[in-house]
Formats: sequence, C-alpha cells, structure tokens
Amino acid sequence: MVPPLLGFDHVHVFVEDRAAAEIWYAEVMGLSRSPDLEFWADDGGPLTLQDAGNTVHLALFERPRQKNRATVALRVSAAAFRSWRAHLASATQGKATLEDHGVSLSLYFSDPDGNPYEVTTYEVAAAKAGA
Repeated sequence: MVPPLLGFDHVHVFVEDRAAAEIWYAEVMGLSRSPDLEFWADDGGPLTLQDAGNTVHLALFERPRQKNRATVALRVSAAAFRSWRAHLASATQGKATLEDHGVSLSLYFSDPDGNPYEVTTYEVAAAKAGA
C-alpha cells in the first residue's frame, strides 16, 4: 500500500536572476521570502518564497534558461479566479490566457524566465456568473 501524501510542499523553479525573480513573484503573485528557510539561499541553495498563509512555497534556483517541462497549477475559488483574472490582465500586460475546459476554467501565464503557471477553478458557473 502506498503511504498517504499531505499535499505539495514546494515546487522547484529555475530562474536566471533570483533577485529580479523575487521582485516579480512579489508583485505578480504576492510571494515573499520564507524567513525560516532563508538560510538555504545563503549556502547556495534555493531562495524559498511563500504566500501570506504559508501554504504555497516556491524554491527559486538560479540556473541558465532552459526548456520547461511542467506547469505549476494553483487551485482557487470562483471569486478568487475573477480577482486573479483582473490582476493578471494588469500584472502580465495582457499576456495571461483564459481557457474554458468545461469542468474548469484556467488562466495561463509565465514568469520572465518562461516558467509556466496555471490558476484554475472548478467552480465554473460561479466564476462565469461574476464575469
């Protein structure tokens, strides 16, 4: 039997310039340094960022640009989806795209290093009603 999982701990994200990436993630996604894990960045490890609720964690590794193989998907409520749609229209200068998957709605966008992200909701009717 496979042991149970508790959820995602963090996602590794590769960036060319951690300092510039930290600013972008703060402005676009509201993430800031994880105080308890900041020592890792001092030792050449990742700079870990988190949301205000300490539930979303990204570990930024400084590396040359490379082709991405995975998209980080974040689930949100219908109300939050509408807010994200408005926010990303401004924060990404209209580069976020909306996809209706029938059972879900998703917004797709990338950070300046080409790392792809998806913000998705399964509360489709409520998200569309508020549009």
